[in-house]
Amino acid sequence: MSRSTPLSVRGAAIVCALTLVTSLLTGCAVVTVAGAAASLAVTGAGLAVDAGVGAVRLTGKAIGAAADAVTPGSSD
Repeated sequence: MSRSTPLSVRGAAIVCALTLVTSLLTGCAVVTVAGAAASLAVTGAGLAVDAGVGAVRLTGKAIGAAADAVTPGSSD
């Protein structure tokens, strides 16, 4: 398309092209794309859980250190 083509016409052409490509995808391709998206979501959730566990560990260590500093302990 030339530079004089309005953006709305370009946008409509892009949408039509994407719709055509999407309609040509077979069921296997759609399932593969959905599987990849689900895999990414699970990976993201796993990373979030790992970050949460790390934060809890750090908090636990800080509380333990504070408790050790406040409570009298045996001098070994």
